[in-house]
Amino acid sequence: MESEVLTSDEGLQATGIRRNGNGAGSAILEVKDLRVHFPVTAGMIFQRKVADVRAVDGVNFSVRKGETLGLVGESGCGKSTTGKAILQLHKPTTGEILFSGRDLARLKSGEMRRMRRNLQMIFQDPYASLNPRMSVGSIVSEPLAIHGLASGNERRERVRELLQVVGLNPYYANRYPHEFSGGQRQRIGIARALAVEPDFIVCDEPVSALDVSIQAQIINLLMDLQEQFGLTYLFIAHDLSVVRHISDRVAVMYLGKLMELSDRNEIYENPLHPYTQALLSAVPIPDPRVEQTRERIILAGDVPSPVSPPSGCVFHTRCPIAIDECKAIVPEWRDVGSAGKEHWVACHRV
Repeated sequence: MESEVLTSDEGLQATGIRRNGNGAGSAILEVKDLRVHFPVTAGMIFQRKVADVRAVDGVNFSVRKGETLGLVGESGCGKSTTGKAILQLHKPTTGEILFSGRDLARLKSGEMRRMRRNLQMIFQDPYASLNPRMSVGSIVSEPLAIHGLASGNERRERVRELLQVVGLNPYYANRYPHEFSGGQRQRIGIARALAVEPDFIVCDEPVSALDVSIQAQIINLLMDLQEQFGLTYLFIAHDLSVVRHISDRVAVMYLGKLMELSDRNEIYENPLHPYTQALLSAVPIPDPRVEQTRERIILAGDVPSPVSPPSGCVFHTRCPIAIDECKAIVPEWRDVGSAGKEHWVACHRV
């Protein structure tokens, strides 16, 4: 069924991923000391809190208007929780989330409901994120109805336009999700996110459940839409190759904390944090001569539990260059960039 996708735009016809060359303006989103802790309870009848799962533990970053910030890391490091906390799908324990100057964490439910028109999300699993009992037209038009943006023929026409924008036949509006392939379902999810004309979209691993060839089409579509509508993305993923192509800047996360953040070329060509270096050494390079000569960094041990993270630097238990200071003192999140280029890192050895 993927062959039924309309590919009028040259970008959607490509089988490879084009580079993102977007510029960026001032910060549209600022995250300050964000923490999201989930309580762990014990007891069958009288439950009591015995610990906290520190899913996100003191994260600081900003996203500039019109850019794509890639957020990468191992599974379970807190990437998706960070994205959902920004949209208030998870309530932050502490911290500030400033969107266009307003702290989303302190908005009342009615105010946040109105603010959601400006912030949307593309979910990871296109098979689980669409209601199987609703037609495509109903799924895409639901945000329009909730925010009172269109009704009647105007709403139906808007749905047809959105389907065409994401490369689907507008006559598919009467079909149901089970009639579509994974790539087409993700396009429906993208159309739903675009319905209310948002400024900021959290892309929560939007291509990880898709075939490689379809991943390229969806990435190209997201880049086309960003250029067409002036969108800003937080792109969450664990595929470093995809992140490099679509992102303007890249942030690396480990056990609820940011390890490094910089321009995509800088972080791939000059990684400073040992965790970033280990991640990049695991990315396969399609050149056997390069593969044979480059050094692989194998990290010892397993990722610690977020219920009881290590003291000091949370990475010190697996770090090949850790010293005594790393075990006792939490490293400062600091900018070590030069020549006007920012390069944030949390490491005593840098």
